[in-house]
Amino acid sequence: MRAIISGGGTGGHIFPAIAIADKIMERWPDASIKFIGAQGRMEMHRVPAAGYDIEGLWISGLQRRLTLDNLSWPFKVVSSLVKARSIIAKFKPDVVIGVGGYASGPALKAAALAGVPTLIQEQNSYPGITNKLLAKSADRICVAYAGMDRWFAADKTVQTGNPVRSDMIDIRIDRAAAVATFGLDPSKATVLVTGGSLGARTLNQSLAGAVDQIAARADVNIIWQAGKYYIDEYSKSATAGLDHVTVLPFIKDMRAAYAAADLVVCRAGALTISELAIVGKPSILVPSPNVAEDHQTKNAMALVDAGAAMIVRDDVAVQQMVSEMYRLIDDEEQRRRIVDKIGAFARPQATTDIVDEVAQIAKSTFTNNGLTAQIS
Repeated sequence: MRAIISGGGTGGHIFPAIAIADKIMERWPDASIKFIGAQGRMEMHRVPAAGYDIEGLWISGLQRRLTLDNLSWPFKVVSSLVKARSIIAKFKPDVVIGVGGYASGPALKAAALAGVPTLIQEQNSYPGITNKLLAKSADRICVAYAGMDRWFAADKTVQTGNPVRSDMIDIRIDRAAAVATFGLDPSKATVLVTGGSLGARTLNQSLAGAVDQIAARADVNIIWQAGKYYIDEYSKSATAGLDHVTVLPFIKDMRAAYAAADLVVCRAGALTISELAIVGKPSILVPSPNVAEDHQTKNAMALVDAGAAMIVRDDVAVQQMVSEMYRLIDDEEQRRRIVDKIGAFARPQATTDIVDEVAQIAKSTFTNNGLTAQIS
């Protein structure tokens, strides 16, 4: 098996991509995998750290306003298509997999033009423009939500769920021990507030601005992942100085963080929602308004409409988020109801199911290369 995996930009794209790569290597130990990413983006160092080779394209998103970057965008697209075609010609993949992000568009387009089977892994409940266009030539589209045949051809769409890191599938860690690893009192209820590896300004502002309210609730621990972009600013806040608050730039062991949490307050990225479902945690979702097609709000509402999460809009979060956080942490019965509902969204076999689909569409290709697809 020779596979190219393309995409990135955020951890929400990179971690699923690496999970797929790891599963391919588990199934075909002699497989060769190459990643295609965007120059200057997070994947260019996260992917090599995971043990995989990556090449970068000169590509970025199209801004919603007139900028100098927009003027260069057509040249970036042409340059990226040329380079992607060159990578594909040299690597000779059996399949190209797109997980979203700037680089996936040129990579999947070049693969389709070269006659290489392609698979799209659509993570969100509402697809972006790029994936809608790429879907027309894709051989398979793996989706996380029901009803995606509104946008994709039903005969090549499969609901698999989103890949999550393998260590998330079983978080049987002692809660008290997990809380203690963050330097907090295990006898107290614990809230995990995270804006992802980069951080979310709104969540950080909400905690920093509610210092009096948080100080008055010393009975509730807060694990606060401020993000690498914001840690210098918010680690100096009065809230961060409280004994029952631990502020971190990045949480390496999310498994322990989830195990410690009685409630999670977070953005509504696709990977985050998939992890919440698998670990079975009640949550308050604060969707980012700074994403294409407002897909985080759509992701969040899929859960909210099913009674599987609460939502606070970004534009009112500074005024309401902390109050809602304490209201829900004090309502054990509502948290229990949310946990009961979110289980329906859990798909712990997602990565395996996606690799099954990879094997199906690549089968004719790597049968010709003298290999046999192993579907299990």
